[in-house]
Amino acid sequence: MKYVSTRGRAPVLDFADVLLAGLATDGGLYVPEELPSLPGATDGRRPYVDVAVETMWPFVDGAMAPGPFVAMVADAYAGFDHPDVCPLTEIDRRLWVQELWHGPTLAFKDVALQLVGRLFDAELTRRGERATIVVATSGDTGSAAIEACAGRSTLDIVVLHPAGRVSDVQRRLMTTVDAPNVHNVAVEGTFDDCQDLVKAMFADDAFRRDLRLSAMNSINWARVMAQLVYYRSATEAVGRCAFAVPTGNFGNVLAGWYARRMGVPVDRLLIGSNRNDIVCRWVATGALVSEEVVPTISPAMDVQVSSNVERVLFELLDRDGARVAELLGRARALGTVEAPCDPVFSAARLDDDETRSVIAEVHASTGHLVDPHTAVGIGAARRLRRGGDEPIVCLSTAHPAKFPDAVEAATGIRPPLPDRLADLAERPERFDLLPADLGVVQAHVRGCVGTSARGGASQHLP
Repeated sequence: MKYVSTRGRAPVLDFADVLLAGLATDGGLYVPEELPSLPGATDGRRPYVDVAVETMWPFVDGAMAPGPFVAMVADAYAGFDHPDVCPLTEIDRRLWVQELWHGPTLAFKDVALQLVGRLFDAELTRRGERATIVVATSGDTGSAAIEACAGRSTLDIVVLHPAGRVSDVQRRLMTTVDAPNVHNVAVEGTFDDCQDLVKAMFADDAFRRDLRLSAMNSINWARVMAQLVYYRSATEAVGRCAFAVPTGNFGNVLAGWYARRMGVPVDRLLIGSNRNDIVCRWVATGALVSEEVVPTISPAMDVQVSSNVERVLFELLDRDGARVAELLGRARALGTVEAPCDPVFSAARLDDDETRSVIAEVHASTGHLVDPHTAVGIGAARRLRRGGDEPIVCLSTAHPAKFPDAVEAATGIRPPLPDRLADLAERPERFDLLPADLGVVQAHVRGCVGTSARGGASQHLP
């Protein structure tokens, strides 16, 4: 399997090089040269690891041997606290939630990053190299990436999160990890500012080479590859269905879109957004219009520049990288652009009051507590459903205890953290507060990598 950039001017790479590169050198995102077709569904449900290996193997074939890959996949999911890894719960007639938060940091990002961290470590060890992971997070990717990297001798990781715009639990899952190769930065700005800083660091060729930069957020194809699996696993359990997906940076719903193109029986993709509804407006009007980010109770979706839309545009524009680059250039210059959209997408927007209402109603009718992001997905599913018999799986992206204030405000119940995290609020935090200034952040990243390579701790109490 070879991979090409969505902007058409970067080298064609194999999986191992795409894994370590993250972002393409032309600023684009890597996608497979050709999408493989998946075998048809088997009778009965299979173990998640079996589905994962079969789904992902075409993407890594030629870059590693089957035996080590199977072992890595099995090891990645051995620590999840449910035997099904991503279990399904029916909360209403033919409406299921698929719980993606049974991994170590209580969010769907663990499903991909527990594997991606192992893939990085194996490939860097094989090459005798060390890399620096730089991640922008709206809350969940950061802790999942840190969990995947902490203590690995081949990796340094620097995570940028927007100061004051993630929940306390989200922040503490990042900032309480005491490992010399882990470095947290609170950026005075929004998630989009963090994302812009990461992209600018990758665009600086000398900086990128010197620090051997790579990425673990959803600009890295390996993340998307691993997220394909739960779409396939769900359809093997419930049959052909629609999926409702709360989305911010568009990576999660993008995996469902690719799964459908590979033959997974996905009928429709129902996008749930909060007030930061650039994707909803794109689906409704065909225009990508970036506006100011508004803080909400579903902060992982507080995004106005959804990077993974670029991969969809590449496919819809006949894989013409020059057209993609020109369109995105106009979007940056003008703040708005007309862009093609796939009719398989429908979208709905919920504000904070509507989100709280869904949390309260789900608890009252089923006894289940859901986090605000999952509630947005459920609200979108109910609003966009084509009759009561349409089967819909809503992706439940985070444990409710990651957002206890929002859940308690809606239900009167404060969801507890799992026992292994019960003392999280007492653990010391380590992070640095920096302005959204590229020069300042780059200097800090250089200092972090130099310190951890010497074996010292680079984190500081704010």
